[in-house]
Amino acid sequence: MDVERVQSILQSPEKITVLYHEEPVWIHDVDTSRKTATVHYEKDSDNRQIVEVTQLQEQAMLD
Repeated sequence: MDVERVQSILQSPEKITVLYHEEPVWIHDVDTSRKTATVHYEKDSDNRQIVEVTQLQEQAMLD
C-alpha cells in the first residue's frame, strides 16, 4: 500500500479492511514523511505499532 491510499482510507466514511501480517488492523494515523502508519490489531486495541505503509494490504471486497 502507499501513503496516499492510507490517507484515503483514513478519510473514508466506509470501513475498509486493512491487513498487516494477514491480520486485520485499525489505522490511527499516517506519517507521510516517514511513510509509516500507527496501527493496532483489531483484536488488541491496546497494542499500537508503527509500521511501514508498504507492509499494509487492503483486503479485497467480495460481492
